[in-house]
Amino acid sequence: MTTLASQLDAVSASVRAQAPGAVLETIDAANRRLAESGLAERALRIGQRAPDFELPDATGRRVDSRSLLVRGPMVISFYRGAWCPYCNLELQAWQRHLPALQTLGATLVAISPQTPDASLTLAEKHALAYPVLSDLGHRVARQFGIVYTLDHSLRPVYEAFGIDLIAHNGDSSFELPVPATYLIERDATVAGAWVDVDYRHRAEPSQVLARLRERLAQV
Repeated sequence: MTTLASQLDAVSASVRAQAPGAVLETIDAANRRLAESGLAERALRIGQRAPDFELPDATGRRVDSRSLLVRGPMVISFYRGAWCPYCNLELQAWQRHLPALQTLGATLVAISPQTPDASLTLAEKHALAYPVLSDLGHRVARQFGIVYTLDHSLRPVYEAFGIDLIAHNGDSSFELPVPATYLIERDATVAGAWVDVDYRHRAEPSQVLARLRERLAQV
């Protein structure tokens, strides 16, 4: 099976082959500043308790984390939005690994700050069979410590790429979550945390599944 990392690298290579050098320098510089901010070190870590949450899915149905944890462990994938090609690849990769995750008795939810309408379009486009939740205002992502404000230098770059964050997220904060994947145990303890401030990098689903199997073997 093709790895998610190889797919993400292919997108990055395509962008670097097509985007102007000045744009690439702006993106790389903004990524360095975000890395230097220490956000990844402040994010929720293994051994800490994950916050309870209740968020609407793409159809408006409320999904309660406590109800999901009653069934078994939960994997949470925080992504930026339907407009992000890296996020699309990540969510499709999780769809492919969903049967293996369910066999282990775990559930999966994907969370972004975009509106339910945008989430519905994404879920339908990729035939996602797991909840895609809307965290308007970053209430949940903020509790995980993964929210940042998009660098001012990147805003015209996003506009040039046709990305309207205000429309997607329904506010003018220009805040986003850094991509993060969390494995949450039934008692809400964080058993796995993959947080990377570089949006071009994501947790490999197979690695998350390996961690889940390891934790289940210890029970």
